[in-house]
Amino acid sequence: MAEQNNGAAAEQAQFIIQRIYVKDVSFEVPGAPQVFSEAGQPQLDLNLNQKVARVADGLFEVVLGVTLTCKVGEKTIYLAEVAQAGLFQLSGFDDRTLDMMLGTYCPNVLFPYARQQVGELVAAGGFPPFYLQPINFEALYAEGLRRRAAQAQQGDGVPAEGGQA
Repeated sequence: MAEQNNGAAAEQAQFIIQRIYVKDVSFEVPGAPQVFSEAGQPQLDLNLNQKVARVADGLFEVVLGVTLTCKVGEKTIYLAEVAQAGLFQLSGFDDRTLDMMLGTYCPNVLFPYARQQVGELVAAGGFPPFYLQPINFEALYAEGLRRRAAQAQQGDGVPAEGGQA
């Protein structure tokens, strides 16, 4: 009987992808066409960010932002920016699990789409292919939790949830 109750509770948690879409995209080559003859080793700088917004009860928009900047020396060769978004229906999760789902699972769903967009932008700009390597969103989420706990502890002297005094 207890197994039936646990099964019923587990069935209540739902994760549904409503829609995946490109929210914003930009590609700039500020020094074209001269940059195509630039000599030197290109330096790539990758910046990731994530935004979560509650759209309605149980409906969340998650936006994974990817910015790739290629420079030779101090000169920007190209700048690719993609804001890959999704609408996700999440219900039946406790607050901690909901936060984890929005911080890890949703970006993992969006990442392949963002990777494809960045790769296509770079290629369409006339540059050698760029393959965005896989990202460990679970590790990034854990680091974010650690930083939040440290800030909370410094801010009021009270340990964060799960922290030790």
